[in-house]
Amino acid sequence: MPELSWRDAILRVLKEHSEPMHYTDIAEAIAEQGLRTQLGATPASTVNAAIGLSLHNEGDSSPFRRAGKGLYSLSASPPLPVPPNEESDETGLINAFGMYWARSYVQWTSTPKILGRQQPNSTPVDFCAQRGVYLLLDGRAVVYVGRATDRPLGIRLREHTSDRLNGRWDRFSWFGVYPVSESGALNTDAKGIYNLDLLIVTMEALLIEGLEPPQNRKKGDAFKAVEFLQVEDPDIQKDQIIQLMDELKKKL
Repeated sequence: MPELSWRDAILRVLKEHSEPMHYTDIAEAIAEQGLRTQLGATPASTVNAAIGLSLHNEGDSSPFRRAGKGLYSLSASPPLPVPPNEESDETGLINAFGMYWARSYVQWTSTPKILGRQQPNSTPVDFCAQRGVYLLLDGRAVVYVGRATDRPLGIRLREHTSDRLNGRWDRFSWFGVYPVSESGALNTDAKGIYNLDLLIVTMEALLIEGLEPPQNRKKGDAFKAVEFLQVEDPDIQKDQIIQLMDELKKKL
């Protein structure tokens, strides 16, 4: 199948769905169906930007219709009422997060690569410089909650590989304030002004996402951060190959 443009890929996905879709779900469908092989680092943001550009430049002639906060359908679909408080699709305090990442997938050097990607075929992003909060887990049990403020996420995690917590965790989850640009770099200059309500719902969302209490039926309100899937540091595989070669040489 020839590679489709982002616009054509979005149209293909929306034609297959009668209900409006969130732009993150559209990006996931594009990746799963193989409509594009080049996804970049932020396919969800690219989808949102492509639809937004069409709506801005083409107006009523755009093939897309906004149906809610981050929700889109084809213009032939009947419009849905959009509540007045849903004019913005800002993510709030937290812009990116990762859940239950494996400690063994990271090579704990002085500047470890904390690699993740938005979709299975998208470009990996290094979150070593991310700021925010993190959880250390033993299996799925939280054993420690920390923050990465004066020192970035990668450095804070590396410190826990040699301190009193060294043998007590094998996974980690993190919630970061820096968004990811389309180039795949962290936007460390991003700043925002936050009100008390947004702070409270973000705190609630972090607890629900991180602890997964069984009686909570939904995620925290206003939690629109983009989840990233972990990628193993490729240097780990290289080191394993070198070690295997050395062992074979000794046996010969």
